[in-house]
Amino acid sequence: MSFCCGASMIGTKGTLKQMRTHIHNVPLLFCPVCHKIEVHYLAENEYEILAEYAIGDGAPEVDFDDYIDPKADHELYENCVNHEQEDPMEVVRSQIDMALDLLSVAQSLQDAEWEAQLKERLGILSSRRAKLRNKKKMGGIR
Repeated sequence: MSFCCGASMIGTKGTLKQMRTHIHNVPLLFCPVCHKIEVHYLAENEYEILAEYAIGDGAPEVDFDDYIDPKADHELYENCVNHEQEDPMEVVRSQIDMALDLLSVAQSLQDAEWEAQLKERLGILSSRRAKLRNKKKMGGIR
């Protein structure tokens, strides 16, 4: 499981730009709190090699899936708590639940700094949940 600022990161695929080359379907981890994106650590070496060759060849676009076994996707995301395909409200709920569990641990350890970080994260996640509820009420989300 990958974490960023204490939240578990969401497994997804996306496009990254290296120099003038767009590399599509790159396995990524996305933080729902701070929106940090990083190449999945299990695909990082392959990504760097592919990017180097694509840039060297002057390719404007490359599809990561063309060079990697698609069956490996399951292995890449099996340790992610949430995935992009999930209902956004469920993702936020599970992130809030985990943060609340961690908050109780931080309080029992009397770790004021960690507790403050978790409360800030909970504020961000609560705000995101409210936005999702408003979209749902307006018919903009499943």
